[in-house]
Amino acid sequence: MKKAQLSIYLDREIFASLKAYATRHGKPKSLVAEAAIASFLSPDDSDRREAAIAKRLDRIVRVLERLERNDGITLETIALFIRFWLTSTPALPEQSSPAARAKGAERYDRFVEALGRRLSSGSTLLKEVSVESPDIANVAKVADQASFP
Repeated sequence: MKKAQLSIYLDREIFASLKAYATRHGKPKSLVAEAAIASFLSPDDSDRREAAIAKRLDRIVRVLERLERNDGITLETIALFIRFWLTSTPALPEQSSPAARAKGAERYDRFVEALGRRLSSGSTLLKEVSVESPDIANVAKVADQASFP
């Protein structure tokens, strides 16, 4: 099939890019330009781009939904712990305050160590909850119905 000839004028920068690309791939400049024009004029190209963008957006939405779910689980866990702690911890007499602070600092240090071990092992509450309870609403419902001493 005989091809039609076209003379065009390009900016020097675009021409340099065309020449560099053609040289790098060992193709004639006219073939590279023809492929670029065909791609630009192809209606399928815009559909492919739109599909790729939609696929990326869907992936981003799934990640955001997972983050939102994890945040909800985290907040419910903290709220449940605080509610339990506030309802089960009696007030301390004034004279035992320094000893209580020292014991609290010791417990906090042990807590941080335990948290570090758990995180380094890869075991997390979010993984446990996702295996045991597929719906965050169940976690909130259980937290609301929990009876505390």
